[in-house]
Amino acid sequence: MKQLQRTYVGCCCTLIFVLLFSHPLSVTAQEVEDEREFDYIEGSEKGPAHWGELKKEWTDCKSGRFQSPIDMSDSRVKMVQWEGYDKVGSIQINGTKYFLQQCHWHSPSEHTINGRRYDMELHMVHTNPDQKIAVIGYLYKIGKPDAFLSKLLKDITSMTDQKLERDMGIVDPREIKLGGKKYYRYMGSLTTPPCTQDVIWTINKKTRTVSENQVKALRAAVHDVSSQN
Repeated sequence: MKQLQRTYVGCCCTLIFVLLFSHPLSVTAQEVEDEREFDYIEGSEKGPAHWGELKKEWTDCKSGRFQSPIDMSDSRVKMVQWEGYDKVGSIQINGTKYFLQQCHWHSPSEHTINGRRYDMELHMVHTNPDQKIAVIGYLYKIGKPDAFLSKLLKDITSMTDQKLERDMGIVDPREIKLGGKKYYRYMGSLTTPPCTQDVIWTINKKTRTVSENQVKALRAAVHDVSSQN
């Protein structure tokens, strides 16, 4: 029973840092496993404009009703209040519970607010028992170090030095200080093939800060270590 409680309270927070317009890493089991099959380079035969043509099962990238990421503004997306995680580490959206499966970062950000792109974006990927997806997102600008990443910095540096991938283990999602309670919410898709539809996106309106050294450490870990890069 104690092990079951631990599973719900925490999550296996895989360290994944995606360099946008470079070489992305896998996000969830519902995304393509080998992301070398596409890239982010505009004008490339494997670039975003052609994702929907590369494979039959990727047609949602071209013709799907919902597409992510988007530029957010008060007139385009719904503003909501969210109280954060409950005692068993789940979130509730429209009466349905979603459980955290994975954390990963993108740099620069994928979403923009009123046309502004930020230095980094955190995605906390959740699923419900029906395998529907909900993603909580946070945007970062360069500034003071992020407290959560500071706790991981030793492991990140160790991965780079040893050139080995490492499972970051069980993380209580409440350790990620969530900040403000005002969020943008919209219905979108996964941001990489197969561009799975009906993903509930909830993006915190309050911008977080991250230091340049933290971003550099994450970039180094991806470039030097990840076999999927």
